[in-house]
Amino acid sequence: MLQTVRASPDTLQRMQDDQVVELIRETDAEISKLQALQLRAIADLSVRRRRAPSTASEVALALSITEHRAGAIVSAANALIARLPRMLNLMDDGRLDLYRAMKVTDATAWVSGDYVRIVDEALEDRVPGRNATQVRRAAAYAAAKADPEGAASRTEQKLLERRFSLHHQDAAVTHLSINNAPTEKATAVYTRIDQAARALKTPEEARTLDQLRADVALDLLLSGTGGPNARTEVFLHVDLATYLSLNDLPVTLAGRGPIAPAVARSIISGPDTTLRRVLTDPRTGQVVELSPKRYPLDSAHDEFIRVRDQECRQPGCTRPAQSCGIEPTRASGGTEAVVHQPVTFCSRHRKLKNQPGWAYEVTPDGTVNVATPTGGVRSTTPPSMHPIRRRANRSSKKPRK
Repeated sequence: MLQTVRASPDTLQRMQDDQVVELIRETDAEISKLQALQLRAIADLSVRRRRAPSTASEVALALSITEHRAGAIVSAANALIARLPRMLNLMDDGRLDLYRAMKVTDATAWVSGDYVRIVDEALEDRVPGRNATQVRRAAAYAAAKADPEGAASRTEQKLLERRFSLHHQDAAVTHLSINNAPTEKATAVYTRIDQAARALKTPEEARTLDQLRADVALDLLLSGTGGPNARTEVFLHVDLATYLSLNDLPVTLAGRGPIAPAVARSIISGPDTTLRRVLTDPRTGQVVELSPKRYPLDSAHDEFIRVRDQECRQPGCTRPAQSCGIEPTRASGGTEAVVHQPVTFCSRHRKLKNQPGWAYEVTPDGTVNVATPTGGVRSTTPPSMHPIRRRANRSSKKPRK
């Protein structure tokens, strides 16, 4: 198909929609293969130059890119060749592009050689077909799981480097930022600002949500006002064994991804923290019951749905469930009396769900199947609250004497 379109570009106009989408996929796979070849050449050049910093300058000139970008690519090339060969093989196969591969190299840069091989193997089946955010999260989780002590030390070091920055730009505007803030506090801050901005977004309000968020944040910093003095929630998903320090599996912060268990235990010990019991299926790790006072809630309860789904259920979307709406979705095999099952969708994907050509279906186990206008189907299941526990192979047990 690629050769046909290259030889005769007019062929593209005669293709069906599904053929065009397939062409997009095939082109992306070929680009990934070429990027893998380019990375091998860059790594070879780095070796020839004895890994001198000037290699980045040479690559920058060859590719007409900045030296900062070239330096990042050189580092990624060296890491993929020496530390993450399975990720490079995925690029050779057209299943992982440079942008997503660099999410892995960035997330594992701190991991020692003894552990990085474990991470490389663990990610081989997890990153294909995932977007950049999902790849970054998977890599961060695998790295923290392989070396929990190293992950905790890295978090402590990053917190020591926290800073508040002011960068004046042209046109009388300025960039204001807080770097390396504690993730639970930063998430709560953003949630509060977002809620206040959305409350101000009336039909008569001309400002966009982004503009409102910026204005609310500045008002809060200058005067302590700018929005309702409401408490904001952050959902932290931690299994009992990690909470009790019986293991050190990474913990998930909704909308953010994995964090070190030591950081999670510190958050849990805070004065404003509320613990709630969540029961999960030991086979799948999916939520089956939320019980704040040791009694089950109705499975259709909005709060249960948000805790179960954690994020928007559109494949690839990482919008926290707290910022999503509960949307009735057609259930497969449903009767006339029960034809919908509620799941969380962010505002953007609630609109997409109702566009012509898009079809959404929820199976009895909570899997959301999304059919695109070209007939392709992508699926997403409720996220697991803990690593899936597999039964031990009974045949491997020693017979009793």
